[in-house]
Amino acid sequence: MAKLLDFGFENIDLWRSEEMQLVQLMIPAESAHDTVAALGDIGLLQFKDLNTEKSAFQRTYANQVKRCDEMARKLRFFTEQVEKAGLKIAQHPTWERTISVDELEAKLEDMEREVLEVNSNNERLQRSHAELEELQVLLERAGQFFDAARAQAARDALPASSAVVPAPSQDFSSPLLGDARDREGGGAAFVDHAKAGRLGFVAGLVSAERLSGFERLLFRATRGNMFLRTTPVGRVQDPASGERMEKVVFVVFFAGERARTKIMKICEAFGANRYPFPEEVARQHQMHAEVTARLRELSTTIDAGDLHRTTVLQGAATNLDQWTTLVRREKAVYHTLNKFSLDTSRKVLVAEAWVPAEARARVAETLRAAAEASHNTGVSAVLQPMHAGGEAPPTYFATNKFTACFQNIVSAYGVARYREVNPTVFTIMTFPFLFAVMFGDFGHGFLMLLFAAVLLWNEKKMSKMQLDDMTVMAFGGRYCILLMAIFSIFTGALYNEFFSIPMAIFGDTRFKCWGVADKVWNGTAAVTVGQIDGFASNKDFDIRNCKTWGGRVLWPGDAVPYVFGIDPIWHGRKTELPFLNSFKMKMSIVMGVLHMDFGIINCLYNNMFFRDTVSTLFEFIPQMIFLNFIFGYLSILIVAKWCTGSTADLYHVMINMFLSPGSMDDQGRVFNGQGGLQVFLLLIAFIMVPTMLLPKPLILKKRHEQMQRERGAVEMAHGTFSHDDEEGHAPAPAPAHGAGGHDGGHGHGDHFDFGEIMVHQMIHTIEFILGAVSNTASYLRLWALSLAHSQLSSVFFDRVLMMAMSMNSIGAIFIGFFVFACATLGVLMVMESLSAFLHAMRLHWVEFQNKFYRGDGYQFTPFTFDAHDKEEH
Repeated sequence: MAKLLDFGFENIDLWRSEEMQLVQLMIPAESAHDTVAALGDIGLLQFKDLNTEKSAFQRTYANQVKRCDEMARKLRFFTEQVEKAGLKIAQHPTWERTISVDELEAKLEDMEREVLEVNSNNERLQRSHAELEELQVLLERAGQFFDAARAQAARDALPASSAVVPAPSQDFSSPLLGDARDREGGGAAFVDHAKAGRLGFVAGLVSAERLSGFERLLFRATRGNMFLRTTPVGRVQDPASGERMEKVVFVVFFAGERARTKIMKICEAFGANRYPFPEEVARQHQMHAEVTARLRELSTTIDAGDLHRTTVLQGAATNLDQWTTLVRREKAVYHTLNKFSLDTSRKVLVAEAWVPAEARARVAETLRAAAEASHNTGVSAVLQPMHAGGEAPPTYFATNKFTACFQNIVSAYGVARYREVNPTVFTIMTFPFLFAVMFGDFGHGFLMLLFAAVLLWNEKKMSKMQLDDMTVMAFGGRYCILLMAIFSIFTGALYNEFFSIPMAIFGDTRFKCWGVADKVWNGTAAVTVGQIDGFASNKDFDIRNCKTWGGRVLWPGDAVPYVFGIDPIWHGRKTELPFLNSFKMKMSIVMGVLHMDFGIINCLYNNMFFRDTVSTLFEFIPQMIFLNFIFGYLSILIVAKWCTGSTADLYHVMINMFLSPGSMDDQGRVFNGQGGLQVFLLLIAFIMVPTMLLPKPLILKKRHEQMQRERGAVEMAHGTFSHDDEEGHAPAPAPAHGAGGHDGGHGHGDHFDFGEIMVHQMIHTIEFILGAVSNTASYLRLWALSLAHSQLSSVFFDRVLMMAMSMNSIGAIFIGFFVFACATLGVLMVMESLSAFLHAMRLHWVEFQNKFYRGDGYQFTPFTFDAHDKEEH
């Protein structure tokens, strides 16, 4: 059987996962760091955690990990500062160790202290500069308030005939407000200084957004006993936040200490900055000059600090990438070392790891090289194989840039169990093909091919770029897109569609016109061709006008079929849709049955590899018989109908096969003896149901009882039966790789529950029987999506582009072509391709992989620095 089914699959690397070995490493503690770092460079070992009972803080190298975290925090701080300063971080294509970890830690600490000090000084200087700017604005704008008030008071105090204006040096000892009665009658104003109280004032700046609320609260708190003057000053820097915002200069006049206290609290609540404002004009000018000089000094000091800070950050930006990589690698090394157990008596670290069997020699060579390069000790680490003890090894497939995409599609369903058949080998071809069956169009496939060519042309450049999520997915599947495009061009040629336009690449139609009139219209005039009793030549006669001139389109008996694909005569006919529907629906069923048969055959390969004869006899064989004796028979009828030209109704055949076994009428007859054959096929298919259900659980029960008897005999002979003896004498478990992706291995080990096994087998059998019907029907999505794609393309071409061209207007043609291009790219090339991709993925996950694929393994994730570098970027 093995030789009969040997098609060379075992020679394909992806056919089964790599053989794994569990090894033990004993590494001297002095050279453990360098050894693990060397192993991280090759990335071939997946270390097991031997300290699962310990928390992260109880592990041996917890302090070193904490130290690396602190350095990583400082590096993130420098990265933020460099980006904030607008500097560019130098990228290094290759990493080289240019500094030790201790030196880097000291350097980062000094640089952080220096940058923090510079930032702190800069913040203080910026705050002082902003406060002085506000004070300068206040002196300029508030001085205008008081100058205007003095001028107004002088004009009100003098007689109307006098034009004397008080000197600017006048102080505020005179009240700003007087009795209106003193100004009546044109006499000199008289103010009773004994009765008049002196006004106080508060000056500052407040945000323009909060001015209205600030003014209302002042009015309510003082009950209207205040006078507020404001003027906008534009955008100025706020001392507290450091941001530039719209502000307003205000001066509040009041009387009494209680009012002053309330106003001060309101200013604090609204974030208004208050500044001293002298009453004397000379003092105002002096303060303005002092503030201006101080601002010049602060600007010089700030510029010098910024220059020093930029110099420090430029030095950090040059090496930041290298330092980040160094710290990340150090942390990864210590995280890995924390998985090792420490043997204090021999001063060694003991590790257990999974390694591909073929890579074991390379790991040993790396350990020897690490021991020679280590300055601490010349003793090499010890590498020795271990017994896995029933633990399932991880699954590892060595993929390349071409196969990685298809492997990811399969692994998205579930990681393969160790050493089971990998569906990727078939998926590389069947996935793009089934996609193309649904997406088939020569023009659309060519556009997709151009997109794939762009990705492949820029492969090296894009692999080094930082891409967004959508571009990453498209770039990662570039080879899958390439195959989908090629197959879409193939199926488009098969469907004879180019943007829904029929092609004549392989010649004109094989149909001819029968019995036309003696004259036909050639486009300009009637041409005499004579009375035609037979077929008219397509060279002299346009077959599209056959019905117009009284003829019929028929198939000549001596004609050969169209060379490739569908005859172009079908496109645009009333019978196009019924013909293509029938063809594509039957084609989908045939493809679906073949695809599912491949899945069940893969189940046989699994059973042969794991030596599971029970599953072969009572799962594989019954499943193949049940599926093919019903739906395989339907596929044969479809092919026979195509070959013989039979008009039998296959719906009628399948319905009567179950409802009226043995009866056959002319409506469903394809060949003689069909009724008796259908009874035989149906009877054998029904017999396969209990064959799938009962024998396997009963055989497993018998095996378990025999093992129990053997165990009892050993106990009687030796008196004791330890757990080690049990492992040595008990029959080795043979995993049952039955179809359906279920765990058929219940009862093969020490624990056996016949009820559980029976229920599991019953569910498995029912699922397969029902799935044989539903999965076959599911493949009709190939027909449905192909029809939808073809009809959408035809609608966009006829109702958009051709309608615009029929208007004989350049503007209409331009608009119509633009809408047609947008609809083609947006709907057909994006939405339809995504829909076909998802449906092809479902057909592989559910209908194909369901038949044999377990998908309950776990991925081989070796310790490698490359993975940490990719995660960082």
